[in-house]
Amino acid sequence: MTSKPTEHTSTSCGIVWLVGAGPGDPGLITVRALRCIAEADVIVHDFLANPILLEHGRPDVPRICAGKRAGSHAMPQEEINELLVRLASEGKRVCRLKGGDPFLFGRGGEEALYLVQHGIPFEVVPGVTSALAVPAYAGIPVTHRGIAPSVHIVTGHEDPSKQEGSVDWDALAASTSSTLVFLMARRQVRTIADRLIAGAWPPETPTAVIANGTLPTQKVVLATLATIADLVESEINDSPALLVVGKSVALSKQLRWVEKKPLFGKRIVVTRARKQVSELAARLEALGADVIQCPAIQIESMAHTKEMSDAVRALAEMDWVVFTSVNGVETFFSALANNDLDARALANCCVAAIGPSTAERLQDFGIRADLTPKEFVAESLLRSLEERGSLKGRRFLLPRSDLSRPELSDGLHAAGAKVCEVTAYRTIEKAFISDTLLNQYRQEEIDLTVFTSSSTVRGFVLSIPEEDRPAILAKMRAASIGPITSATLHKFNVPVVVTANPYTIPALVDAITQYFQESDQGGSV
Repeated sequence: MTSKPTEHTSTSCGIVWLVGAGPGDPGLITVRALRCIAEADVIVHDFLANPILLEHGRPDVPRICAGKRAGSHAMPQEEINELLVRLASEGKRVCRLKGGDPFLFGRGGEEALYLVQHGIPFEVVPGVTSALAVPAYAGIPVTHRGIAPSVHIVTGHEDPSKQEGSVDWDALAASTSSTLVFLMARRQVRTIADRLIAGAWPPETPTAVIANGTLPTQKVVLATLATIADLVESEINDSPALLVVGKSVALSKQLRWVEKKPLFGKRIVVTRARKQVSELAARLEALGADVIQCPAIQIESMAHTKEMSDAVRALAEMDWVVFTSVNGVETFFSALANNDLDARALANCCVAAIGPSTAERLQDFGIRADLTPKEFVAESLLRSLEERGSLKGRRFLLPRSDLSRPELSDGLHAAGAKVCEVTAYRTIEKAFISDTLLNQYRQEEIDLTVFTSSSTVRGFVLSIPEEDRPAILAKMRAASIGPITSATLHKFNVPVVVTANPYTIPALVDAITQYFQESDQGGSV
């Protein structure tokens, strides 16, 4: 059972949820935090909150960036405090989304006090703090029996060379049996190390600096307290980084687990429609990949059209309804609902699905497909239908995309069937390819680009600026869902290094994993 944010009963004032977004990996967000994001009327977020989390908010909800980075403040703290009060005073439910935990170097306490002073109700939703999660993702237990009985969490912003400050450096310098964790410490690694060595810490103490912790781009530098600064300056850029000092750091060599994931460090672009990208991206990310989502098509439902309404109202006249995509299934059942109908309207029809994903989506609506071909392409579906007997005079409804290949409908017509083909959804072939992504292609920093349909190929390729297209396509390595998609890629002279078999998302992910394993081992691919 999930918890729901407390409802504020006042009609004149809203509420502010001070929400911890976790350390970076969106999978580490709490259930309660997601509920706050989903129910908020406005989201005020920091730079370190993963942008993917913002997608859990309602589409119409304003998203206000109030983040602070070293040397760059989108909004001063005083303005943030005033903004929260103003929004809540307007009766809005405000999700103040902060990286990590709001009460651990997140200035959440300051914001809460300001809210109290102005009579604004608030709740604190704790988050997974980077002080614990980032070392864990690097295989470092911050406490360990017999090695590290305690842990100190310290801000890395304060310069240890200053005579006055809020950090008790003498106490830290004497805590040699503890683990010290310094947050946001990238620029102070040398001065921190020097200050600790000047105290009681041995220069050979195991030390780690972790950049982009918990993300697929995570980088871990292991050294001693005496040598860590030189390595950090040469190996880590100005990314957010965390410094860990103590004996338990030595366990990282045995306990590091993220880097062992088969796709760790691989940068993969996924071109599926935004609505459909989740399963594929989630599977790749679970294997360690750095996934860049670049939807190359948009799906526009036509469930509301007269053509679809006429089609679902004429189901009693049909022998077969043939679904060739998940989108077709979803649009069809939306059209049923729009016409006060449900799955019972299919009682006298047989139902075919082009593949297992489409069949599974049908089951979500209570329909078990009567036919799913062995190969998940139109030609195989047509053969499977013909194997069940003569198609002459049989009546078929095909709710499909406006860009569907003609092979299925042409084959049915040739076999003497009566075909009603309706446009269930429109496919808009267009991608927004950012300058950053284009530069990554130019620098050959993209390891693989994944295509799940011919539409995604056309939408992506034709969205690359013409002056860059030949060079980028020549260097691009593509993964394809199946032979039809591969054929489209070949037309654009894109090298296809992975093709799924069978033509499903799980099989595609398996093929991608095998490709990289063989590549990394120097084998044939």
